[in-house]
Amino acid sequence: MSLPVAVFASGSGSNLQAILDYHASLAAPRWRVELVVSDQGDAKALERARRAGIRSRFLPVSGRSSRDVAGETLSLLRSADIGFIALAGYLRLIPARVVGAFRERMVNIHPALLPAFGGKGMYGMRVHEAVLAAGARVTGPTVHFVDEEYDRGPIIAQWPVPVRTGDSPHTLAARVLRVEHLLYPRVVDQFGRALARECRPTPFSPPGAAFLACSQTTGDVERAITAGFAQD
Repeated sequence: MSLPVAVFASGSGSNLQAILDYHASLAAPRWRVELVVSDQGDAKALERARRAGIRSRFLPVSGRSSRDVAGETLSLLRSADIGFIALAGYLRLIPARVVGAFRERMVNIHPALLPAFGGKGMYGMRVHEAVLAAGARVTGPTVHFVDEEYDRGPIIAQWPVPVRTGDSPHTLAARVLRVEHLLYPRVVDQFGRALARECRPTPFSPPGAAFLACSQTTGDVERAITAGFAQD
């Protein structure tokens, strides 16, 4: 069984590309990206999907009711038989009906160590500017379940990234993004393999200690992240 996955993205889709590249490296993947959705018609993520031969869809949100957006979103997801959703730089709040339909089967990656530096309006370079303004010495990506509020769902995995003297928002963003590209595809893979085996995804304490109750070791993630830092 190969679990159909949907990726939602609003911009360039670099995390989407990292997921696709990681999937291509797997000997026997239990999941596949079946659908890419964006609220922006000119999003590069849609172009990446088309180049990869993946079904892509522009789903407008601005000026529409949450009810209409939810109905169209659910219809689209059902038509592709989607079993799991990964938000990858998607800047819209997911309608509550969609969250309810995909409870514990939808995740997001945020470029800071939640619960700090999250919430409505905290995305992209704004996050890294806030980290530097606060004088934080450590930041890093957080993967969390999606619920009805921005960046408030239970944390699944985090990885610390150092804030260095002289960092600008751009240099810090680049360092965090490198780790996102290592961490997020492996979380998606863990979920894809688990859900394909009909295991129930659950959050963990402490965050980052493991991904799924029925997953294999997280040693591959630790090695990948360590290698990424070694090259920095």
